[in-house]
Amino acid sequence: MSTLQSNETAQKWLSPTFDTETQTAVKTLLESNPDVLLDSFYKDLEFGTGGIRGLMGAGTNRINKYTLGKATQGLSNYLLKNAPNNGCSVAIAYDCRHQSDTLAKVVADVLTANGIQVYLFEALRTTPALSFAVNHLSCDAGIVLTASHNPPEYNGYKVYWSDGGQIVPPHDSGIIAEVNRLDFSEIKFDANPALLEYIGKEVDTAFTDACVANGSLELTNRDDLCIVFTSLHGTSITAMPETLEKAGYQKVHIVEEQRVPNGNFPTVDSPNPEEPAALKMATELAEKVTADIVIGTDPDSDRVGIAVRDLDGKIKLLNGNQTMVLMIDFLVKKWQQEGRLDGKQFVGTTIVSTDMVSAIANNYGVETKICLTGFKWIAKMIVDFPELEFIGGGEESFGFMVGDFVRDKDAITSALLACEIATDAKANGSSFYKELLKLYVQHGFYKEHLISITKKGMDGAAQIKQMMAALRDKPYTHIDGERVQYVADYQAATLQNLITGEVSAIDLPKSNVLIFTTEQGTRVAARPSGTEPKIKFYFSVNTALDSEESATETERALDEKTQRIISELSL
Repeated sequence: MSTLQSNETAQKWLSPTFDTETQTAVKTLLESNPDVLLDSFYKDLEFGTGGIRGLMGAGTNRINKYTLGKATQGLSNYLLKNAPNNGCSVAIAYDCRHQSDTLAKVVADVLTANGIQVYLFEALRTTPALSFAVNHLSCDAGIVLTASHNPPEYNGYKVYWSDGGQIVPPHDSGIIAEVNRLDFSEIKFDANPALLEYIGKEVDTAFTDACVANGSLELTNRDDLCIVFTSLHGTSITAMPETLEKAGYQKVHIVEEQRVPNGNFPTVDSPNPEEPAALKMATELAEKVTADIVIGTDPDSDRVGIAVRDLDGKIKLLNGNQTMVLMIDFLVKKWQQEGRLDGKQFVGTTIVSTDMVSAIANNYGVETKICLTGFKWIAKMIVDFPELEFIGGGEESFGFMVGDFVRDKDAITSALLACEIATDAKANGSSFYKELLKLYVQHGFYKEHLISITKKGMDGAAQIKQMMAALRDKPYTHIDGERVQYVADYQAATLQNLITGEVSAIDLPKSNVLIFTTEQGTRVAARPSGTEPKIKFYFSVNTALDSEESATETERALDEKTQRIISELSL
């Protein structure tokens, strides 16, 4: 969209449809800030891999009462067309971000104005609690106001369907079509208070009970495990301490400086447990109290970072793939020991996550189902294959789900499971980290790495589009001296063997992802983020590990290989 078109769109926001505060903000942009004006109005916010996410402010490309109101009006229209005869209901939760509480109330008002029953959490809650509440309260849909781990100036909006998973086809396109048909003047903001019910303690108790039931084992030595936990100013403070206490953990040290929810995230540059800097205060506390394990969650508590002591006794942050493979192995082994494996179970993961998941599952004769990036696709597999039991699954971005009682990334239950693994290992003279190394000896040492390149605004979006086009036009043929054997283009839905020339179809929904795999199993994936102005490159390298004692040296060699690849590809 041109500057002129953005100005024309902005002028429409000066009409009586929009409140005085919004009109004043738009006038200021028109008069004195053309660059921000262009970015605020050059497009409409779109549903990505994690729903709608963006900067807060006035404009069609911003999070505000009107863009979320329009999304909710479209959802309302879709629900009313597809609801059962006895009406429909929606559960709503929100996180610690600025305006999350007021925007959640706006969303609730639009729903009740359309005659839809709303269950609104009385205060901030976790995303997994919202997913759980949708099923617990037999709702037709759910909404959570969150921007996950994005910077403070962001907020977002995720929609869930009646199964507790995020919206996927056909409902996503159906809802989006309803939204796109709307004019802002058609949003119903006049609430019906009789249709709004606040929820809290009863759902909280049911949720933490379910977390303990799904994430714990029959262990008796939990007093031996020392835990450090940080909520990074987010929502997990409402659930994690109680869950750990119910499970029987007494030695839980909370990072007090990060206990209070705060949308400014004042003690970290980024509230993302994927980044070691975010857990710096937690790891420092771990050294003081000689903790065995460190747990950190992002603001809405769907991602969990796990740090444990390595062979030298130093606290080491594991990546999402590492925690995932150990959890997968632990869960499947538990099912095997209980005699529950009969060939009708599966685990789930994504196309950019480690191949080690499949190696582990195959070892037990369990199927691995692989889907697109985004946890909504893992949840969808549970619906798509009702004849199979879902054991657990995860993705590289520090997300994991234990069983199917929650249908999204669940940091609460996953953190509890990690503590159970650590407790069991310690009781047997091992550790969380040593158990991971045992898997590497058995299946090979897989090491993954992610880099994200930020490209903001309209120009950034164009640059990202060009980068992907260039990769398609001139795909990699060699990576670190290894011949590229396969190029998987998920947008074209094709898998090409560069050596034989054979091309086969990929049976997944189309997505803007490219994956290059060499003859030796080295893999590079490129994917524009669906929630941030970034393009992401995923690297996976692997080699045999002859012994646990060789792990440090082997990991160093794999890391050096990854850095060579990054340099070679000029990333």
